Amino acid sequence: MIEGLKGQLSIRHCCRLLGVPRSSYYAKPVARSEPGVERRLEKTIRQLHREHRGALGARGFARELKKQGVAVGRHRMGRLMKNLGLVRRRARYAHYRRTGKPSNTAANVLDRRFNPASPNTFWAGDITYIRVGGSWLYLAIVMDLFSRRIVGWAFSRTADAELSLKALRLAVGIRRPGSALVFHSDQGCQYTADRFVEYLAEKQIVQSMSRRANCWDHAVVERYFRTLKHDWSPENGYQNHFEAQKDVMDFIAHYNHRRCHSASNDLPPAAFERLAA
Repeated sequence: MIEGLKGQLSIRHCCRLLGVPRSSYYAKPVARSEPGVERRLEKTIRQLHREHRGALGARGFARELKKQGVAVGRHRMGRLMKNLGLVRRRARYAHYRRTGKPSNTAANVLDRRFNPASPNTFWAGDITYIRVGGSWLYLAIVMDLFSRRIVGWAFSRTADAELSLKALRLAVGIRRPGSALVFHSDQGCQYTADRFVEYLAEKQIVQSMSRRANCWDHAVVERYFRTLKHDWSPENGYQNHFEAQKDVMDFIAHYNHRRCHSASNDLPPAAFERLAA
């Protein structure tokens, strides 16, 4: 109507007569997406939500969609999540205390240099517990800090030196590192044990350890365990050890080949290593 009266009355006068703010007249109409596109987008988002077990937030969805050629900003993604009723899993915190007398430890060679320039130069390892029924399953991992890729792992019902040694042996067998490798861990008895230290010396691997009671010196591996427990594992634990091991192995594959990392240019570790080769 205002367009039809443009030559006869001013825009201000027309808006005053119709009781319409001038800003409403000058505002550009918002282009709406086609329903078909939105339905396909919703299907993709729900599939990603199931695949990542509810661990993706607005930023995580935006990164995953970008990999598929779909550009969605994190603010719009937040609105889409709300409209679709999708909620990110919340972190659950469980703390336990490690006991043991002080032992001979190595220097902190890593010194929080968490982003080395090449693979097989700095590895980090640690042990965590996983709830299985009324008992525990212990997991030891070895991570290459260059790409954040998990290169060694082992399971046991006992958190002893053999567990950490088994994970390291697997990593060495898979990666075949050179003599310039540094292995970093906390000061747990599994990593100060004589047989573990002797294996490092045999393979010419330099040992590095976090300062006592300083989790920030080991932050990358601690973050990996948090992701495993809070974004992947069932809230009430596993029913049996077989189920737990299989699901954790699925997570290792998911983490290495599907999950994007900001430290790896928003790429999964395996893809980041291929591009760097």
